Amino acid sequence: MDQLLNSLDQETSDITAHRQTAALKGLPLFLRDSQEKLFRNCLVTQPEEEQTKGLTVGILTLLEDDDRPAPQSVVSVALVVEEEIVLQDISDLPAAFALLFGLIYALNLKYPKDLRYTFETVQKVFMELGTDLSARVRSLKNKLLQ
Repeated sequence: MDQLLNSLDQETSDITAHRQTAALKGLPLFLRDSQEKLFRNCLVTQPEEEQTKGLTVGILTLLEDDDRPAPQSVVSVALVVEEEIVLQDISDLPAAFALLFGLIYALNLKYPKDLRYTFETVQKVFMELGTDLSARVRSLKNKLLQ
């Protein structure tokens, strides 16, 4: 029981990071994009090929492989491009998302079709790089500005 309580206390100590993570994970859901094409959770013991299979551009969260009743702790966060891990040992999901967006922007990669609105929101609403918004993104921007 002490282990569970210590784990929960550790998770809630940085509420800002949890809010940022929840907002980023909820963004594709709100925009009706494919969240599973962007975020993937895997156990550390799984082979790398299995972890990255089918992930063209995304964030891979490696979780501790144990049988504790407490929530699994994050071991590492990595970026995946074309089923290959390109950056790993990133501190948290918000940092990984920012690095992924920067990588896509710097390498001039096309956004995956399943995540078009998510990346358009980051580019045009959060980063203010462009003004021509799709209807879904304009709707989200109007809701955020209310």
